[in-house]
Amino acid sequence: MPSKSKISALSEKDGVSRQDLSNAKAVEQIKTKRKKHSSTKHLVSHILKGNITALSQAITLVESNNLSHLKQANDIIKACLPHANNSIRIGITGVPGVGKSTFIEAFGKELISKGRKVAVLAVDPTSSLSKGSILGDKTRMEHLVRNDKAFIRPSASGSTLGGVARKTRETIILCEAAGFDAIIIETVGVGQSETAVHSMVDFFLLLKLAGAGDELQGIKRGIIEMADAIAINKADGENIKAANMAKVEFKRALHLYPTKDSHWQPTVRLCSALNNTGITGVLKVIEDYFKLVHQNGYFKDNRIAQNKFWLLQTIEDRLKSDFFNAPKIKSELKAQMDLIEHGKTTPFVAAEFLLGMA
Repeated sequence: MPSKSKISALSEKDGVSRQDLSNAKAVEQIKTKRKKHSSTKHLVSHILKGNITALSQAITLVESNNLSHLKQANDIIKACLPHANNSIRIGITGVPGVGKSTFIEAFGKELISKGRKVAVLAVDPTSSLSKGSILGDKTRMEHLVRNDKAFIRPSASGSTLGGVARKTRETIILCEAAGFDAIIIETVGVGQSETAVHSMVDFFLLLKLAGAGDELQGIKRGIIEMADAIAINKADGENIKAANMAKVEFKRALHLYPTKDSHWQPTVRLCSALNNTGITGVLKVIEDYFKLVHQNGYFKDNRIAQNKFWLLQTIEDRLKSDFFNAPKIKSELKAQMDLIEHGKTTPFVAAEFLLGMA
């Protein structure tokens, strides 16, 4: 007990001791449990029962960069594949601030009201400096995340271009096997470069803002050319007049493009996700689209074309991974970097040398 002259607000009283907040036995149990990995059979059987925990664990394995997880991830995908391809896949993109998360929450609830189970694969941009991602989409869909008919999975885009994560395609298969029949992919939202998502969805919805200069993008080739529909969000309050003007401009722009292979004519709708208005109209457009593409056979042809594309993409990814993970390449790459740093070789000569070693 300190003397009265030394007593302060920080002094500890007699009989009060700092408690050990950790239980050694509990800590050991947690560590042991973390070391255990669920078997492929266990994960697959629970995924097919719609178990969200098993689905999340499988997606984590699929997204892992750890080579030891690769075989199990591939086995899970292979086992789930016969139970996949039974959903509608919708890609949603738009510039930051257009209200993608708010729209998806309102749209997801509308789909659920129609009897569907909804999986939202939200792709978050990865910092090129810190290599981190916020992954905060669940906090912006607080009502949808609590619905037992919905599953929201944020993923980091990493170094992957095109607005999607490296393993989004495989994650779609797992979600379909778990019984989700409406898959929504929310891209990172960087504008004209959102292209990869178009090759993995059936319907591509572009969200736009009125009065933000976006109307000028209507005459540019790129992402608008890929869109199956444009929804002008935040069409509420004082913004309604500007939204209607933007609608006219975008409709004119869409007519500049050639007829799509699906024979579908893209359209423009107004909506306000915040006020939950116009969402039903957007869903009606999507339903009309699927009715058309199922009738004319484009739906099946498009899925086959996408699978062929992802075959080639997977081969490219695997070759790149095998190349950079080869021990002799790892060693020589550092040596070539040093030579470049000291001006003793060029990037092109170094690349030719390394490729010759493969």
